[in-house]
Amino acid sequence: MEAIFELTLPLFMAYLIDSGIREKNMSVVYSATLYMLGLSVLGLACVLICQYYASVASQGFGTELRLAVVKKITQFSHTEIDEFGPDTFLTRTINDVNQLQLALAMLIRLVIRAPFLSIGSIVMAFTINPSMGFIFLLTVPIFSFILYLLMSKTVPKYKQVLTTIDELNTVTSEQLTGVKVIRAFGNESLMEEKSNRVSERLADRYLDMTKLSALMSPLTLFITNIIIALILWVGDINVSIGNLQTGDIVALINYMLQLLAALIVVANLVTIFVRAFSAKNRVEELLNTTPSIPTHKANQLLTFQADITLAFDQVSFHYPDTTQNVLQNIHFDLKKGQQLGIVGPTGSGKTTLVELIQKFYLPSTGNILLDNQNILDLTTGDIKQSIRYVSQKSVIFSGTIKSNLTMGFPNATEEECWTALKWADCLEFVDDLNMPTAENGTNFSGGQRQRLAIARALISRPAILILDDSLSALDYKTDLTIRQTLASLTFIKNSIIISQRISSVKESDHLLVLNQGTLVAQGTHAELMDESPFYQQIVASQSKEEE
Repeated sequence: MEAIFELTLPLFMAYLIDSGIREKNMSVVYSATLYMLGLSVLGLACVLICQYYASVASQGFGTELRLAVVKKITQFSHTEIDEFGPDTFLTRTINDVNQLQLALAMLIRLVIRAPFLSIGSIVMAFTINPSMGFIFLLTVPIFSFILYLLMSKTVPKYKQVLTTIDELNTVTSEQLTGVKVIRAFGNESLMEEKSNRVSERLADRYLDMTKLSALMSPLTLFITNIIIALILWVGDINVSIGNLQTGDIVALINYMLQLLAALIVVANLVTIFVRAFSAKNRVEELLNTTPSIPTHKANQLLTFQADITLAFDQVSFHYPDTTQNVLQNIHFDLKKGQQLGIVGPTGSGKTTLVELIQKFYLPSTGNILLDNQNILDLTTGDIKQSIRYVSQKSVIFSGTIKSNLTMGFPNATEEECWTALKWADCLEFVDDLNMPTAENGTNFSGGQRQRLAIARALISRPAILILDDSLSALDYKTDLTIRQTLASLTFIKNSIIISQRISSVKESDHLLVLNQGTLVAQGTHAELMDESPFYQQIVASQSKEEE
């Protein structure tokens, strides 16, 4: 409707000039002016309505799409997370979805209007004078050719821009995460140079793309002036022979300006849709990725009635992008009620082993049995309801103590929250469940964060508790207190403790000693001290450090 009103205005302008101003008929001038004003107001109303609903639709679409992307990311296994990387998730969730959101708004607002104005201007030119109509037709292929040349050069450059944005996100994320390390080593200038290099590369690529896009305006203006000059020249001839009137020339110039304005809009739309197409491919890549380990709800409740609760049967594992095994032929049994300790040098595969237990990854060869069932036959929900994991890095979310605890058990009561805090020895620094927690728990010490993470794991009373070097920031007394508390909790069928400190695991019922992905020894602390030279070396080295 807006386009129809806009196409009608030049006809009234021609009528006003030829029948009103030229004939000095003021009634025609007033009536034509009122008609034009009325059409303008109606057109404005149409614009506002269209713009409003385009905004509602595009914002709603962006919200739903962003939620769908986030939901998909949360369903990925560690394999897909490692493959894509957190930084590209951020770019695709924010930048790429914003591009698609803008494209939808422009689709609703302009994709119908611009072609309608372009075709309508040509049709109206033919109705005024056929020879003038052919001049209008000539404009379209010239403009389209220029547009094609510019777009063919711009599209590849925009893909380079998106890649560089990913690089910038990675560098920024590294610096924000490791800001304390950077300052500790006095490498602020080095990281600034690294950021500057990436930022300058991004700026250069943006400039290369923008320089080409900037040619559109002067080229369009040049074409516009040439064609208007042609219209005036041909129009003067037609006016001289009586085929056209002065008002018709004015109307034709207005239609030409409308046509070129619409073509410029089309050019801008092409740029927006080219960017949106690249963003669409990146978002679709996420949405169409099938997780290697599907996320499903629990189908069964593991009862852990069998004597052997956990067993590794000749398990080997390598990450998807490599062929070298991180774990090699791991074999052990864990009986119900036993505490398992895992020790070994850094990089020996300790964390990878417990990640396999939770089905974060699938074993390359061999079988893992949980409650006498192969984990391949269990859903991720079956495993998660029985196992709680406290990672090396204690992640505390912004909010309150209670909001962090209830992430592990949404229906927890206040009494259950306080009980979990007591088990994790947190009562000395927590006096209110509504105590605020900063992002990453920065308002707590490293040891306090570890204890809060342990409380979050204990609140759901898991059958198996895995502590992955999550006692490292605690003093020996607190470490011992928490381990004694864990040993007294009857709902825990097994606890698995990974630690660099022998003192944290030497009282375990069963110990695994790993080195370069191989199980070099297993048994109790006493047995290993008698039979394993490698374990003896670890104990001896720590004894010297303590002295």
